[in-house]
Amino acid sequence: MIARRPAPQRPGTRPSRVAAGSTAARRRSAEPGPDGPIGAIGVVGPREPCPCGSGRRYKACHGERSRPAPVLRPFLGRRDEPDLVALRELVPSATAPVILAADHLAKHPEHADRRITLCTMLPQAAPALVREDGEILVAMQTALPGLDASRDIAGALLAALDAEPGNVVDAPAASSPRLVEQRPDGLAGLPRLTDLLDPAPLEITVHPGFGWWLPPSDDDSGPNQEVAAMLERANATVVPTVRLSAVSAAYWCHPSDRWHLRWALPLAAPAGAATDPAATDPTAADRAATDSADVGDAARSEEALLDALARLAAAERLTVGPGTRFVGFFRADGLVIPVWDLAADTAAERCEEPAAALGLAYREALADPTPLTAQERRVRAGLVGRSLTLR
Repeated sequence: MIARRPAPQRPGTRPSRVAAGSTAARRRSAEPGPDGPIGAIGVVGPREPCPCGSGRRYKACHGERSRPAPVLRPFLGRRDEPDLVALRELVPSATAPVILAADHLAKHPEHADRRITLCTMLPQAAPALVREDGEILVAMQTALPGLDASRDIAGALLAALDAEPGNVVDAPAASSPRLVEQRPDGLAGLPRLTDLLDPAPLEITVHPGFGWWLPPSDDDSGPNQEVAAMLERANATVVPTVRLSAVSAAYWCHPSDRWHLRWALPLAAPAGAATDPAATDPTAADRAATDSADVGDAARSEEALLDALARLAAAERLTVGPGTRFVGFFRADGLVIPVWDLAADTAAERCEEPAAALGLAYREALADPTPLTAQERRVRAGLVGRSLTLR
């Protein structure tokens, strides 16, 4: 994923004065601004200093058009939230069969027999496709994601359910800012992946390539030359990846001449937060706490998670085996993903036992109620300094 970072704003030199009775002073907006109603704030040119005195340009202050914010944790409420984040950010080629939720099937019984596979990526980064036999493939990684990955995937799945066999779903992201701004109910009116899928955790298969793009052939005939060339190019981009079995959402990978372990750690639902960030159901928070990852493994907050990592690092226990080195972490879709460098030629199987031991130590560190020591606070500051946020 490529981070999209807003350009830094250059503060103006001084606020402009709006003369009483001038055209600018007479123009007022009835819409609320960041500090309340902006009827008392004069309207000036977009590149002029804002009359509120903030020092920012008007277009970046009270003249800024309100836009819907991206959803921080699109898969909040799923027990397999860390694996869903990994499929979207870490894993190049993987598939997982899914079934539709009972509530959806009650409303659409015609979808009961549909075979659906959630996958990492499809040819040309398409959101979804329907094979000739009716099987649906829905991608986690697409070219132009919107404000909420969960709603984008759900929208692609619904479009595929209505599409004819043999078609590629190439609709824009359901939660693209342009489409959301046109909806009177905004993001809240769009279904999420959580609404459409059965809550059972995914059964993920990681593949060495994209051979699964091709449907099974009855006569064992291979693809034509053009398709074979496309598949060869796609396979050349795949980083060898293995999902560990001893712990959840930990992935060994071998990019070029390096070996890494990346582990998406679970977080509990924020206190008082609904399963759906755009929903208003007062019971949703309880469902989120129940449906999230196991309570013993899920930190109650990112702060608690970083405290636990700092305790382990200060005690020199933040390791996944001899010759490994913790190099930092990054944030993706609201979760923290620590990364370790592994010793050269370390096979994925050799990470299983150390990862399981680290998982137990991490759980103990999460349960430690004592404040961090001075040394642990220094270590924690160093960990935060080695972090990166993917957007």
